[in-house]
Amino acid sequence: MQLIDTHQHLILRDRLGYAWTDDIPPLSGSFTREDYAALVAGRDVIGTIFMETGVDDADYQAEARLVAELVGTGDVPMFGQIAACRPETDDGFAAWLDECRDLKVVGFRRLLQTMPDDTSRAETYRANIRRIGAAGWPVDLCCAARQLGIVADLVRACPDVAFVLDHFGTNNMAAGGFAAWRDDMARLAALPNLWVKFSGVTAYVPADAGPPDPAEAVANAALELFGPRRLIWGGDWPVVDLGIGLPAWIDMTHRLLAPLSQDERDMIGQRNARSFYNLPD
Repeated sequence: MQLIDTHQHLILRDRLGYAWTDDIPPLSGSFTREDYAALVAGRDVIGTIFMETGVDDADYQAEARLVAELVGTGDVPMFGQIAACRPETDDGFAAWLDECRDLKVVGFRRLLQTMPDDTSRAETYRANIRRIGAAGWPVDLCCAARQLGIVADLVRACPDVAFVLDHFGTNNMAAGGFAAWRDDMARLAALPNLWVKFSGVTAYVPADAGPPDPAEAVANAALELFGPRRLIWGGDWPVVDLGIGLPAWIDMTHRLLAPLSQDERDMIGQRNARSFYNLPD
C-alpha cells in the first residue's frame, strides 16, 4: 500500500517560532525533511503534503512562504502545503488567499482546539471559510473532541466546502470519552462534505478512553461510520512521537487496514488524498 502523508509537520526553529512546544520535551528540537525521509525510508511513502505547524501568530505567513520553496523537491517529494489562515477576521484575509495561489497551497487550516468555542460560530469566520471553498480549496479541521458538535454546525453552515477532520476528531479526548466521541462521529458521518483524517490516534486517545485497545477502536469506528471513501491517511510527524512514533504508526496503519480490499487500502493510503487536495497525477 503506497502512502501520501497528508499531515507532515516540520519544526524549523532557526526560522520560525513554536511557543506551543515549550512544555513538550519530545518536541524541543528541530524536525527537518531529512529527519522525516530517514524515518520513512523503505515504507512506501511516495510523497507528502506539508501541514501548517501552529507557529507563533506572527510567523504563520512566513511559514507558508518558506515551505513554498520546498514543494516539488526532496527525496520524499512534497506535493503541496496546507497553510494557516485567520478566517475570524477580514483584515488581510482576501490578500492572503490571493498570495497563497502562488505558494503551492492545496488547502487551509485554522486550529480550533486552542480558540474560544464561539470562534467558528461567527458569521465573519463562516463567510471566509466559504470564500476558501469557492476558490477551490478544502479546509482541514483540528478541534478538541468536546468540540465536535461545534464542528458539525460549521460543516452544515458551509455545505459547498469540503472539510476533513484531523486526527479522527480525538484531540484532548477525556478519560472515558470514547462513547461520547463515537456518538458525535456518527452524527458527523451524515454530513456528505466531511472527510476524516486517518491520523493522530496514538498521541491523542488516552489509554483509559473506554475500550481495551482505544486507538484500534477509534480507527475501526471511523472505518465503520465513514467508509474507505471518506478517510485520508496522515502521519502527523513529529507530534506522532508523543504516541508510538511514525514508523510504528505506519506499521499499525497496515495492520488496521489489512482486512480491507486492495482498492480500499489504496483509497485511504493515497487516492483520496489526490482527489481531495486536487493533487496532480
